[in-house]
Parts: sequence; structure tokens; C-alpha cells
Amino acid sequence: MNHHPSNQGMVDVSSKDITKRTAVASSKIKLSPEAFLKLRKGQSPKGDVLEAAKVAGILAAKSTAAIIPHCHPLPLTHVNIRFETDEKRHSVRCLAEVICLGRTGVEMEALTAVCVASLTIYDMMKWADKAMVISDVKLLKKTGGRSGDFFRKT
Repeated sequence: MNHHPSNQGMVDVSSKDITKRTAVASSKIKLSPEAFLKLRKGQSPKGDVLEAAKVAGILAAKSTAAIIPHCHPLPLTHVNIRFETDEKRHSVRCLAEVICLGRTGVEMEALTAVCVASLTIYDMMKWADKAMVISDVKLLKKTGGRSGDFFRKT
């Protein structure tokens, strides 16, 4: 039987210095050619898909501590969500940049933002394509903190 210590919880970051922390993450959602065309033409009955996904991503970044148990609530100073559409692959790449002045990093906030942005696209386009695939969720970059900077090579 595996024993899980009960004294573990949120990491105490009170001794860490407050520094500028940044993170950039991305995800991808692939649609059918027909659904992608409807998205590009603004034909979703639920409204502007990418604008709703942008707002959802921002709200998700701000709510990360409420849904990821060991994340600290952070005073985010910047959240930017943007999208790149790929006409040939019928996909949308979601990118989130998150910045704060804090004692711990914002990687989880950026990753949560792109996941929720992609889920929002799925929700608003499922009427046209239930076989959409969300993939390639990844941290692209992080700066600040004791562990140093990280830049994805590929």
C-alpha cells in the first residue's frame, strides 16, 4: 500500500523574494475543414468564438488557484490571449502570456489560460464538429524566480 503523507500542501513561498515572473504557453485545436470555415466566417450561433475564448482564457488565468489545488493565488499584472489560425491545417493556436510580481511563477496560469481558451472554442463550435481535437498544450517560456529562465527549443 502506498502511503501519502498528510502534511503536504501548498509550498511555503514566504521566504522567496518578490520578482517579476512571466510565462507563455500555447495549445492547439484542430477543426474539420467545414467547422474551421464556419469559425472564420463568424457563423457560430453562440457569437464571436475567438473573443469569447479570449475572455475565458483571461478569466481562467485569474482563477487558476481556485481550480489547481496547490497553486498560490497570484496578483497578475498582465494576461494576454491571442490566436493564430492555420488555414491549411484547419486549426487555431492559442497563446497566453501572463506576468506578475510575486514569489512564485505563473506557468500554471498561462497553461490554464490556453486550455480554457481551447475548451471555449470547442464549446462554441461543437454544433459544427464534435470531433475537434485539443492538443499540444505546452509551456513555451518562463522567466524569473530561483529556477531560472526556460525557453522551449522546439
